[in-house]
Amino acid sequence: MFTVNAPVKDLIELDHKIFLQKIFCPEIASIIQPGQFLMVKVSNSYYPLLRRPFSVCDVEGGHIYLMFNILGEGTKLLASKKTGEPVDILGPLGNGFSYEGDYDTAVIVGGGLGAAPFPFLIKRLADKKEVMAFIGGRSIHDVITYGMKNLLTSTDDGTSGFKGNVVELLKHKISDLKKSKIKIFGCGPTVMLRALKEFSLENDFDCEVSTECAMACGFGICQGCPIESTNHKDKYLLVCKDGPIFNIKDVEL
Repeated sequence: MFTVNAPVKDLIELDHKIFLQKIFCPEIASIIQPGQFLMVKVSNSYYPLLRRPFSVCDVEGGHIYLMFNILGEGTKLLASKKTGEPVDILGPLGNGFSYEGDYDTAVIVGGGLGAAPFPFLIKRLADKKEVMAFIGGRSIHDVITYGMKNLLTSTDDGTSGFKGNVVELLKHKISDLKKSKIKIFGCGPTVMLRALKEFSLENDFDCEVSTECAMACGFGICQGCPIESTNHKDKYLLVCKDGPIFNIKDVEL
């Protein structure tokens, strides 16, 4: 784990105020795994006081990429960083996706900004497994296509691809998926993850999900990001330390 003042190299607006920020940080880029996250201090002042958690969207050489939209003061400040301006980063934190293993096809399921950790994962999978990406959003502006492979989309309003949510789209394609041994990787709103858990258990699919939670420290000291465990010996786990990646059978969503 490092604390690094890493310079911003670029800020790209993908669509409808969804941004991709390129940061030069070889210390972290060389060791981070898909699914791990960073705690980012967005300001040099005491406001906002706490760091913000961000999954790493992609890695390219010594550069890392963060994907975000502007929802509050923290992301507004991050988006305002000029080229060369340093960002205070703590990481890498948490665990990563278990993408090695006995399966043929990786099925990526993302809802909205839940697509953020997948370009990096897909890059690692590219030469090892077949990849199919199912990405959903409220409308076409919420569907993130960056870094995706063999992409199928869904929108609540029907402005892109299948009309409905992304798990419903997955159900429509289940007959195609059963031709090979698959593993599902999911990230998105909790309601999506609940539906994905039900779908995975019904079909006996191995499934890992990236979970989200408000965090103060990012490494387990504050105990502020509990998630309920299905194992009664460990009633609660911590998203930051035990996750953010969990087998969907191990947590209550």
